[in-house]
Amino acid sequence: MTEHHLAQVNIGRIVAPLDSPELADFVAQQPEINALADRSPGFVWRLVDDEGADATGIRPDGNDALLLINCSVWESVEALRDFTYHSDHLRVLSRRREWFRRSAEAHQAMWWIPAGHRPTVAEAMERVAMLREHGPGPQAFTFRDPYPAPARAAQL
Repeated sequence: MTEHHLAQVNIGRIVAPLDSPELADFVAQQPEINALADRSPGFVWRLVDDEGADATGIRPDGNDALLLINCSVWESVEALRDFTYHSDHLRVLSRRREWFRRSAEAHQAMWWIPAGHRPTVAEAMERVAMLREHGPGPQAFTFRDPYPAPARAAQL
């Protein structure tokens, strides 16, 4: 059993409200993509709202009704990379510009957590802020600049 898992967060500002025609195709694909994540090798957990299907009801910034968050936990960077870029998720990811506004700031981050920990929305937003302020490091990084999991504690 590994001592650490990989947490990831993506935030994005949608181009229109979730119930708009512009977002209909995005919303329609959420159940399929979430089910794909749930059964992907290395998947551990994902953030869901009170409805329990996805996180589209969570607003990480109460002042911004169009800001969405996606947060999940994986066994490794490789497991997350395989899901992100080597599964049907890529089909949806390739259409992100239809549904989300471009951002010059970092909109995603990854970090290592103790196995069993579930990141909060505040923790996830803090990691994006760290990446924006300091760039990649062991506390917040990206696929482009990954950091290894912390070394195992010395055995007594």
